[in-house]
Parts: sequence; C-alpha cells; structure tokens
Amino acid sequence: MIYTMTLNPSIDYIVRVDSLEIGSVNRMTSDDKFPGGKGINVSRILKRIDAQSTALGFLGGFTGKFIEDCLNEEEISTNFTTIQSDTRINIKLKAGEETEINGQGPVLTDEEISELKASLSKVGKGDIVVLAGSLPAGLSQGFYQELIEIIKEKEADFVIDTTGADLLAALPKKPLLVKPNNHELAELYNTTFSGLDDIITYGKKMLADGAQNVIISMAGDGALLFTQQGVYQTNVLKRELKNSVGAGDSMIAGFIGEYSKTQDPVESFKWGVACGSATAFSDDLATGEFIQELLPEVNITKL
Repeated sequence: MIYTMTLNPSIDYIVRVDSLEIGSVNRMTSDDKFPGGKGINVSRILKRIDAQSTALGFLGGFTGKFIEDCLNEEEISTNFTTIQSDTRINIKLKAGEETEINGQGPVLTDEEISELKASLSKVGKGDIVVLAGSLPAGLSQGFYQELIEIIKEKEADFVIDTTGADLLAALPKKPLLVKPNNHELAELYNTTFSGLDDIITYGKKMLADGAQNVIISMAGDGALLFTQQGVYQTNVLKRELKNSVGAGDSMIAGFIGEYSKTQDPVESFKWGVACGSATAFSDDLATGEFIQELLPEVNITKL
C-alpha cells in the first residue's frame, strides 16, 4: 500500500481575471476550487494511473470537509486526522502572470499531533509513505524526522519531497526517492552549478549520502534519474505549458505508482515524466487518458 502524508493541505482557489488593478474592484472571469497539498496531489494522480493509496494528514473545518468530500468523490481512501482549526485556502490569481497568496496553515494541539502519528499504525513492511510539502505553523522543525523514525520502525519505505534541512537530515535514513530541482539541489549543498556535469556530481552525492533513487528536475531541460545502476536523462515533451502547480507531485506519483508494481526505477522514471508532463500541460492535475497518450513519447537515455 502507498500512503501519502500532507501535513498542511489546502483548498487551491484559482481566480482568473483579464487584468488586475490594485485598489479597485476586479471582476473574475472564472474560478476553480481544487483539493490541494503535495501529498493529496500524489494520491489523486495515483488514482488516475490505477495505483491505490490512502491519504493521511490534518484536516479541519468547512475547508477540510470540502477536501475530504472531493477525495471521496474520486474514490480515494482517506484516514485524515481531524483538527479544530480550519484547513487553509491558497489563492492562485491568474492575470497574465500568476500570483499566489498562500495561507500559513492551522495551529495544532498536542493531542492532534499524537493522533496524526497514530495514523501511521497500519503501515507495514513493503508499504511506501510519501511525505510531502510544508509544515503548518504548529509543528516544529524536525517533525518529518519524527515521522520517518515511525516509518522505519514499521520497516516501510518512505519518499520525502521537501527542501533544506529536512531533506538533508532524511538522506541517512535511505529514502526510496527524493526529487529536488536543480536549484534546490545547489542550495542544499551550498554551491552553484555551471552546467550538467555539476548537477550530475551532486546528484551522485545524494546517492552517496543515502538516497536510494534521486530525480533532479531541470524545467525546460528535462530531468535526470540517479540509481545505483547509473544516471539516466529524459527527453523534453513538447506541448503548451499551462500549469506549474502539481507537476512535481505528479512526477513522484508516476514513479512510485509504477515502482510499487515493478521495482524497476528506469520504467518508473518514464511514468514519472509522463505524469509530470501531463499535469504541466493541463489546467488541473492530469487525466489518466492524457498520461497514457504521453507515455510513448518519453525516451530515457543512459548517460
């Protein structure tokens, strides 16, 4: 079983206007509301590629109910921890350029935090837990490490999709997959890159530091996969870029969904690229049909 953990989920409220005038009344041309949060995005894509998951995390208030109702409609299994505070709303304002206004997230009680940890009780050997996204204000730095200790005690694998100190501290625990972009990778090791060779050097360093598989996304330059068997590069698929939200989460979902069935990291990378690209070319997260359409276009080359 795959579990996704979203500690700071949101409603993503997308507002479109023809133009924005600060200090004036602006009329939207259209809007959408989607369940948001990196782990939730992973669960939604997993469902679309016929891989089952259970979504975990904190949900509260009318906003939390909206998210859970949406996931139930998509027939995604959930086991959220109910909290007193409302789940946040993130506003994505599209007026030519996109502007984001993200909520901080809820303040949590000690009891709610303990219940969240207890939600991992069903995790067991062979399971994969995806830890993804930011921490709400009520959680201290290092909380991911506490969850990783529980997961390792259960003999399960974990994926961590975060940045900075939390990512660096997770590497010795041997995450199944990490997926920084090239800028996050440079920041992680306090360096700068002048070309592909530098990125490859530090991608290999992430393996040496403990990661089992590493994907480095490079925007318009494609992505790299690092495994113990070698380094692989994907081609760049060509379509109109519509959406930057959720593409990285979709890549993780594609990789983990296939890896849970085959344990083949290169074939899993192919699925990850197809899922991530399909979301980037869609208004919301990609459909299963679009992912299948793009899959034959993905070419993986061993460097």
